[in-house]
Amino acid sequence: MPTSGPPTPPGSVTAPDTSPGPAAGSSHETSADTRLGVAGLLRTRGYRRLLAVRFTTQWADGMFQAALGGAVLFNPERQADPLAVAAGLAVLLLPYSLIGPFAGALLDRWDRRRVLLGANLVRAGLVVVVAAVVYVGIGGPALYLAALAVAGVSRFMLSGLSVALPHVVPRRHLVEANTLAVTVGSGMTALGGAMAIGVRALTGPGNTGSAVTTLVAVVGSLVGAVLAAGFARGSLGPDRTDRSTRTVVTVLHGFFDGARATAATPSVAASFLALAAHRLSFGITTLLTLMLFRYVFTDSGPFRTGLAGVGEALVLAAAGLGVAALLAPWMVRRWGRPWTVRTALLTATVAQLALALLLSMPAVLVAAFVLGATGQIVKLCTDAAVQSEVGDAVLGRVFALYDIVFNVGYVVAVSAAALLSPRDGWAPWLFGAAAGVYLLGLAAHDRQLRRARPAPA
Repeated sequence: MPTSGPPTPPGSVTAPDTSPGPAAGSSHETSADTRLGVAGLLRTRGYRRLLAVRFTTQWADGMFQAALGGAVLFNPERQADPLAVAAGLAVLLLPYSLIGPFAGALLDRWDRRRVLLGANLVRAGLVVVVAAVVYVGIGGPALYLAALAVAGVSRFMLSGLSVALPHVVPRRHLVEANTLAVTVGSGMTALGGAMAIGVRALTGPGNTGSAVTTLVAVVGSLVGAVLAAGFARGSLGPDRTDRSTRTVVTVLHGFFDGARATAATPSVAASFLALAAHRLSFGITTLLTLMLFRYVFTDSGPFRTGLAGVGEALVLAAAGLGVAALLAPWMVRRWGRPWTVRTALLTATVAQLALALLLSMPAVLVAAFVLGATGQIVKLCTDAAVQSEVGDAVLGRVFALYDIVFNVGYVVAVSAAALLSPRDGWAPWLFGAAAGVYLLGLAAHDRQLRRARPAPA
């Protein structure tokens, strides 16, 4: 799953450019001014269509990721170890983070409606290629490179959806609009993953079943393309583009543009640090949990094991996302973003410590719910900070940096856990280390926020 000014005491609301308040707009807005409600948001035609594009896109992502995970980790025709799982997760998350600084600049120059339309069609074709590779039993670099291409296009689309949001919703409603979009979108990813597990149960766990499951993800891409085509040309931005001959130079400097814009806004930088801590810790927990369900959790009892057990964890994590959608707006209005982020990080720390001490399937499932909720709260606060405090001219490049923080940290943590953990994932000390990462993130978040405090007169 990045605010200036000192922590806001409960109940206070201050201007968005100098406080942890939840949205941009005129200062000292009341909570009633910044709330439109789900029904009001869904009556906004552009937002409703953008929401539909996000839902189909993220459903297809969940379907594809779970299908690939099943093909690599729970396929009896293939051997699985922590490094193989880490490689699979890396190809799903790392690619766009590597090209993101450059792609972000493109999002600030290209018609975002065309990006959403074209990228969905390209991804549909690439998913067919991956399904063919899985079907013939090819593994290793060939499978990972094909999946790499799909993941790269997916990440490009998700950033495009994020930077398009301010063009369909007034800025004073961005927090609740983003909360609904990101939370339900994440739920759609979990739904896609759960449906992939169901389809795979019908088609079989081998290469053929994994290929058929992968191919179903094409449906989401095609529907997303049709929905994106319904937007008017130029309606999603960017508002202004630089048509100079230095386009290539601007693209190559996309990373530095995004980094400078982030560093210039302490509130955004602080939220990035908190989000990085969550993703590092969550990456460790994910790798260990997958290996535990593969090798250790074999006595079913009241719970499912294997890939079905991972599906249970996904459902609980999705439930945590729903709780976060309800809690985050209320917490931000009452306490402000900094205290909301602090509370989420501290709660996640307690959950990680409990998981390290009570390492069992029930403890893992409870932790999935808690970490899903707390991580989503941190992410929603980060989204609100970026969308309300960063100018549209560099928004794409900042979201590209956001993607790096979100995914590279996760991949680094997964890779480190793969190298340090035993084959079966039984490593209580690593779960404890993940709790320490949350505490480090809390300290870094608070230190960054102090940059924004005015010097005493």
